[in-house]
Amino acid sequence: MIRWLFIIFMVLILFSSVLPWLEKLGIGRLPGDLRFSIFGKKIFLPFASTILVSLVVFMLARFV
Repeated sequence: MIRWLFIIFMVLILFSSVLPWLEKLGIGRLPGDLRFSIFGKKIFLPFASTILVSLVVFMLARFV
């Protein structure tokens, strides 16, 4: 259980550090991604990008 939490934490850190580069490719600005501001805080909910990245990882894992 601790191993999975550590892996998820590391993936989130990696994804957040690579996000500016991915936004140049269009990931993070798809039609299903929500960006809004509440009380001066910017909130980003990447629903479509998460599905796209999950499908790519699934296909890579399936064929490797």
